[in-house]
Amino acid sequence: MGLDFKVELKDVDESYPSGLSPAEIAVYISEQKAKAFTANGEIVITADTIVALNGEILGKPEDRTHAQEMLKKLSGSRHEVFTGVTLVKGDRIHSFYDRTEVYCKSVTAEEIDFYIDNYKPFDKAGSYGVQDWWGIVVVERIEGSYTNVMGLPTEKLYNELLKFI
Repeated sequence: MGLDFKVELKDVDESYPSGLSPAEIAVYISEQKAKAFTANGEIVITADTIVALNGEILGKPEDRTHAQEMLKKLSGSRHEVFTGVTLVKGDRIHSFYDRTEVYCKSVTAEEIDFYIDNYKPFDKAGSYGVQDWWGIVVVERIEGSYTNVMGLPTEKLYNELLKFI
């Protein structure tokens, strides 16, 4: 598309109302992030990614113990990754989400500790990055968008941007 862009980060409260589905949570937080920016006529794109395992939302870990608990739950499981994306330009706002299923093989406590020690996944939903050791060694299969699991479903974003601009 040939768009110039810049990346900006802002601290945003990532809490959400109870009763929302995983997709609604991802979109809600993405919209809260969008509210933190002033568009000034430019297109603003915000996103938030969450992991859902059997109805439990796994956000970013609070600490090492929390990361260990999350990764132990993901070991040998199928889970879903939802990314909510919000596009803003002037008064126009458009939000959407993408969903991907991820299948992980079983791993040992030692492998989990190795991963945490070497990859420091404290800024990632579900405590893992699909683009690093966890994704290379532990993820057995992905059904849906790989880039969605990374945190921005670029294929879907491209199509949504074409409609938006």
